[in-house]
Amino acid sequence: MRVIDTHCDALLKLWEDRRRDFTSNDIETNIHRLREGDVWIQCFAIFVEPTIKSDQKFQVVLDQIQLFFEKVITPNPHIKHIKSWEDILQLEENEIGAILTLEGVDPIGDDLERLKLLYHLGVMSVGLTWNQANLCADGIGEPRGAGLTSLGRELISLNNEHRILTDVSHISEAGFWDVLETAHYPIATHSNAKSLCSHRRNLTDEQLKAMIKKQAPIGVVFHPYFLENEGSATIASIVNHIEHVCSLGGKQQICFGSDFDGIPSTVSGLHHAGDYQNLINELLKHFTEEEVRGFAYQNFLNHLPS
Repeated sequence: MRVIDTHCDALLKLWEDRRRDFTSNDIETNIHRLREGDVWIQCFAIFVEPTIKSDQKFQVVLDQIQLFFEKVITPNPHIKHIKSWEDILQLEENEIGAILTLEGVDPIGDDLERLKLLYHLGVMSVGLTWNQANLCADGIGEPRGAGLTSLGRELISLNNEHRILTDVSHISEAGFWDVLETAHYPIATHSNAKSLCSHRRNLTDEQLKAMIKKQAPIGVVFHPYFLENEGSATIASIVNHIEHVCSLGGKQQICFGSDFDGIPSTVSGLHHAGDYQNLINELLKHFTEEEVRGFAYQNFLNHLPS
């Protein structure tokens, strides 16, 4: 069964070591594993480490986009850069779609023209924060816990205008509620249920219900520490989180946001994108084929910006 994955950090790995290419075995979402796991569309996050100096961050964004074209798109003619939501409908049977996303807007500073440039380069989903605060909002790791700034609201208005997804993964709880009031197209690209695993990055039942009411996609993430409090997880742990979101009414919102290449450990039996069908096969023991098809790709397609 084909799969859409809303978050991976392969571009960060390509940037960290320029000797790597998109066939390297230490990339969990490399071309061979995407094919092996029947990944139909892969979202590639652009992420700039907080240790990078502020005046260098936007250049790192551009460098990662260059690596996306140089090492993911150009050498692999069957990987197609998705630059509009309509492009998904044009994918042929043997093609893989690749979507650029931005994880944290620190690199743009207060310059929204930079954001518009990223739209032109193909960025289609924007998360306002990583764990720290920036000029748009506080991240979940900022003790202040503030919500959106005026700049953050202006940025979301631009996302709305350009049919760009606004990602709530990593944002503070106050920021989350502000985003849901403001964004036309919210998404949680890689977040789980806090009632099952208390990690700060997960969403409370109240937040999950609000996402469901908004008909926003919720990408279940495969990071063991977001699945189990003790940090050791199996595919059954993922199933538990999916069942919980379903119990809240979210069966039509669930999708997958693996966080492959951005997590220090993996779930037993799900170590890279090539293992995706192990998850599909386990889900088919608990849900109908139509429901699993929804989780795997159809729910995401059903909630694309229109």
